[in-house]
This record gives sequence, C-alpha cells and structure tokens, in this order.
Amino acid sequence: MSVSPDGPVLMYALSHETYTVPELVQYGTLAEKAGFRMVWTSDHFQPWQDNQGHSGLAWVTLAALSQRTSRLVFGTGVTCPSFRYLPAIIAEAWASLSHLAPGRVFLGLGTGEKLNEAAAGGGWGDFEERSGRLVEAVRIIRELWTGRRVRIKGEYWDVDAKLYDKPASPIPIYIASGGPKSARIAGLYGDGIVAELGAMESNPDYMKAWKEGARESGKEPSKLPVIVELYSVVGGRKEARQSAGLWHFTPRAWKHGYFDEIDPLRIQKKAEKEIPLDSVYASWAVGADAETHVKAIEKAAAMGATHIVITTATPNQKEVIRFYGDKVLPAMARKGAR
Repeated sequence: MSVSPDGPVLMYALSHETYTVPELVQYGTLAEKAGFRMVWTSDHFQPWQDNQGHSGLAWVTLAALSQRTSRLVFGTGVTCPSFRYLPAIIAEAWASLSHLAPGRVFLGLGTGEKLNEAAAGGGWGDFEERSGRLVEAVRIIRELWTGRRVRIKGEYWDVDAKLYDKPASPIPIYIASGGPKSARIAGLYGDGIVAELGAMESNPDYMKAWKEGARESGKEPSKLPVIVELYSVVGGRKEARQSAGLWHFTPRAWKHGYFDEIDPLRIQKKAEKEIPLDSVYASWAVGADAETHVKAIEKAAAMGATHIVITTATPNQKEVIRFYGDKVLPAMARKGAR
C-alpha cells in the first residue's frame, strides 16, 4: 500500500459490529465495483455496543472477499495479537490470505480492548504489557513470514516453528495508535500507522513521536501510509442520530475507560449517560451532497492522512457505496486523489 502523490486513497469500512458476514462480503464486492481501491474490516469478538448487534469473524469475511473481488486490497483495522490470538496463528492466516489474493492483503495490528481479549478468555493487561506483547508479536509474525524455521523465546511467547506456506507476496503491517507512546511503537515497528484524527489535531507530540520512531528504524515517514477513519453519513440529522446511536462511545473512547470495559451493554449505557448524542456526530461528514464529504476528506488529508477509511453505520449501505462511487470518488479524482 503506497502513498499516492496525487492525494488520499479512499477506503471503505466493513464493520462486523453492525452487519453480518454475508452482508459485508456483498458490500466489499460493491465497493470494488464502485471504485474503492481498498477496504478494511474490524476484527472483534464482541461489538462495541450491545445495540450494534453483530460480531462475525473477520478472517472468514476476508477469505470470502478474496474470491469475490479481483483488484480490491483488504485487511483488518485492526487485529490484536495480545491475548486472544497467538502471533504465529495470525502469521499463518495472513500468509494463507496472500495465496488467495496475492499482493492484495495488509495486516492491521493494535494492542486490543478488554471487550475482545478478556471476554474471549485470553486475559488482559495494562498498556505496558499489551504494547510489549504487540512488539514481540510483530517480530514473530515477520520472522515466520520468511519461511525459515523460527526459534524465539520471548517474554510472552515461546515459538519454535516454521511456516511452510510463507506469504505469496509481501504483507505490510500497519499499527494502530491512540497516543504518543503507541505512535512511537507504530513508527519503530510498523510499515505505516493507523492514526486517530482527534489526536492528530489536538496533540502535536502524537505524529512527532511516530515520525521519530520511523526515522529511528531507518524509514522515511513521508513515504509511509497514515490511515485514518472518517465517520460519514449520507443523509441528514435523522440518519446521523441513527448512526451515532450505534457509535455513542466514540468521542471519549480513548480517555474515559471505554476500552477497559468488558461488556458491550455497559459501554452503551455508560455512553448514553455521559455523552450527548448530538456531540457524537458533531465532527462527522453529514450530508446528501458530495461536496460535504469531499471537504471532510480534504480536511483529513491536510492533517496528514494518506488513506481515509469511510465508516458509516446507517442501514442504506448500498446507497452509500453507490453515492461515493457516483459522486465522491469522481470528485476526488478530478482533484487528483484516487
């Protein structure tokens, strides 16, 4: 996944929290036909909120999507190699995906959330442990992908194995970050960063830490993808409130304990109590005209985003994909983006 000199690359989000696996495979196929070059999918054991209602296995969706598309690049936003998944199994799964769709897969990694890791029985830990597990996992995954026998006895895993079917083509790893500490880790160990728009806008140390980490590991930040998620609603206030009700926790997710909660229903109730609904979509792109969405994309690009993931929770997914394909993507192409 390269950085385009002509402007941001638009991606479409396939949210397992709000749709079934068959629906998501259909939406991914439609996204390719509409002109999206990339999609990502969430990788959860439970939804964020109880009212989202779904949580299919992302790896199954991606495997199915590989057989329904021919050009679409896809991956997770993000998979957590901390407690629920063994790094060696992630390495095996993505190597297999690369054989189904050579050159079309990426792996997004992060430190995880309690509603996935602990709820599935894998355990939970503080940031230091989770970040340590992430760094160790990246090393294990990359070394297994070489196809050589790997012997790594780390702090968290003891691996003595060979991946007999190594990747058919190189697989980039993008690391999610919510603050300067994790941004530095993304710079040191990732091929790009899954960044937070709010942190990019409000904390100058955030992207600085990422760039410093990247340069320390011998990489040029300007050549690395900066992936951000942009919430978008094709419609008006009614549709915005409908979507916001499913993502009620998002304005305070990183700073107010939502990631340390194990129960989606408690997350939902906590958000409904603490966060006014209208404030949830205050920064979203909401409108039925293409220019509203183009401006939001351009704003994110001006902040440094090279890849922008369009996320929407309204039930009219086919209409949203068609709207972007007919109006937004052509408008961005005229401006030099793709």
